[in-house]
Amino acid sequence: MPEVHQTIDVAAGLVFRAGRVLIAQRHDDAHLGGLWEFPGGKVEPGESFEQALVRELNEELGIEVRVGNIVESIIHDYPEKSVHLKFFQCEWISNEPQPHDCQDLAWITREQLGDYEFPAADARLLDKLRNSTDLWTESTDDRE
Repeated sequence: MPEVHQTIDVAAGLVFRAGRVLIAQRHDDAHLGGLWEFPGGKVEPGESFEQALVRELNEELGIEVRVGNIVESIIHDYPEKSVHLKFFQCEWISNEPQPHDCQDLAWITREQLGDYEFPAADARLLDKLRNSTDLWTESTDDRE
């Protein structure tokens, strides 16, 4: 009988600015260390995915964001655990990102996605990002 894992809820942000998306590199000693990811983190008890994402991006990068639409929801099984990832489009509001709780940061274009190694759980989202131009265009300028 297969081993049943705990499922961890994780919120991740797709923070776009000027045709680039923000990615963060995991610490070498962390689970999946050295890989790049879309910043975010675990949802704490009593939090929504959106609340967790606002908190995590502030703690990890020092930035303020407005969480928008969900872009992808994925459940991925690793040998030691399962993760339920929800990726949200985020509007960057203030503060320049700093690597407070990650090894490094980068603002990358759609064409650069293949230059960075991401966790297996992100594969479907990466395909969507490579094949979608509308996510990469600035829509915040249309606000009144």
